[in-house]
Amino acid sequence: MVQIEEALKIIRDQQVQVKSEIRALSDCLGYSLSKEISAPFDMPTFDNSAMDGYALCGISREFKIIGEVAAGDESRIRLREGEAARIFTGAKVPENSSAVIMQEKTTVSGNKLFLEQPPKQGQSIRKKGEELKKGEVVFEKGYTITPAGIGMIGSLGIAMVEVFKKPVIHLITTGNELVKHGALKKEGQIYESNSYALRSACEDFGFSCKEKKQIQDDFEAIKSGIKDSLETSDILIFSGGISVGEYDFVKQALEENGVEEQFYKVFQKPGKPLYFGRKENKFVFALPGNPASSLSCFYIYVLPLLYKLSGSVKKGLDRLNLPIAKDYENKSDRPSFLKADIQNGFVEILDGQGSSMIKSMALGNALVFIDATTSVKKGEGVDCYLIS
Repeated sequence: MVQIEEALKIIRDQQVQVKSEIRALSDCLGYSLSKEISAPFDMPTFDNSAMDGYALCGISREFKIIGEVAAGDESRIRLREGEAARIFTGAKVPENSSAVIMQEKTTVSGNKLFLEQPPKQGQSIRKKGEELKKGEVVFEKGYTITPAGIGMIGSLGIAMVEVFKKPVIHLITTGNELVKHGALKKEGQIYESNSYALRSACEDFGFSCKEKKQIQDDFEAIKSGIKDSLETSDILIFSGGISVGEYDFVKQALEENGVEEQFYKVFQKPGKPLYFGRKENKFVFALPGNPASSLSCFYIYVLPLLYKLSGSVKKGLDRLNLPIAKDYENKSDRPSFLKADIQNGFVEILDGQGSSMIKSMALGNALVFIDATTSVKKGEGVDCYLIS
């Protein structure tokens, strides 16, 4: 059995092989850059107006309107002292422009423009290179592309992007007691749900599960399922069958498939019977079968490796230290990840902390870490892992 930090260090220290690919910009959301992106030109590429209004030459309250410039125009208007030009947001400002004044603060009579007050030098003009200079690094290698990132890259005229490939994920659930949705559930059976939760958790953080299988508690069937998945996946996630019961065959089946144990069992609650193994460049997590345990272990241990395999600079869940809303005493002899909800700057430990209880996790947005046999007073800070 290992401590939490030791288990996390083993995962962090794994040597991985990541490969890159060229993808269309529109298909890059959630992917990580395999090389940095630099600005091919100044951004903006020319001085332009920040609003609809009038470009002015000089600092006065009365101007003569001599023309108009719309966005996209190749206008060659050159203003002289006391002159103005009608201009629209994003349009290139005429040569010699001192400022742009918004139209709401002006009055027009014929070709005369009157201002409520004199403008300030340079106001409402977006200067060339104000956001980026040519050659400046826009995004570092490992940056995970967001919707805003796609917009930024698109504004640089880049249509194809070199990114790291994402890992191929397979998911296997085991258990004779599990019934597929749509089938008749008998006494002593339960509907299988962990695969839905784990698959959705992958998707929530930008990954996709390529294959999902349910296998009965049969050693040869589990062994065969492992063999098939290891041939075509980068990471295999098990749910169930990893404890010490007579029908828990996963650990032995992994060993017979040549998977080398990196650690087995973590001194924590929930999720003690957690397994992590490796075969060459393939990785295996065997998570506990209890729903809350399975999902908690995914968030804390599997997600960091998924990021690592995808070339991301992210290390795992975002973390905050926030004051606790009520006194709490962790009576467990093990460090605990507790289902919690963050509201108005405080975090509340929720009812329903059992490892089989997932409703409280569905109603919360965080996991709170509290050490074994530790009491926390209202207002004291606790470490929060943000799960949504």
